[in-house]
Amino acid sequence: MILSYGSNSALAKDCSRLDTQTALDICAGENFKQADAELNAAYAILLSRISLKGREKLQEAQRSWIKYKDAQCAFDTMGTIGGSIHSMIAAQCLTDLTEQQTKRLQRQLACQEGDVSCGGQ
Repeated sequence: MILSYGSNSALAKDCSRLDTQTALDICAGENFKQADAELNAAYAILLSRISLKGREKLQEAQRSWIKYKDAQCAFDTMGTIGGSIHSMIAAQCLTDLTEQQTKRLQRQLACQEGDVSCGGQ
């Protein structure tokens, strides 16, 4: 079974029309780099806006999330190890989870005062 991940980023490149595995690998890698840059930007903004205690917890959560992301994608892509599509599928998985985390951080940035679902505000 081949896993397929889609990129939700408005800036993500459309890789679907590429015709070589190398081009697909490069495109998927570039999409992950873009998603990672967006995550880092949201993280930096949030880190600068929250309380000291919130910063400590956010840093702890982010370190744990990075371990989770890497472990989850290692598990999810086991079926492609050794195959020519592995790096593309791995990059797509990393992109998907990174975009999800970016949205989570962006929701924290949009919290209204008194919203108990917001951490470290």
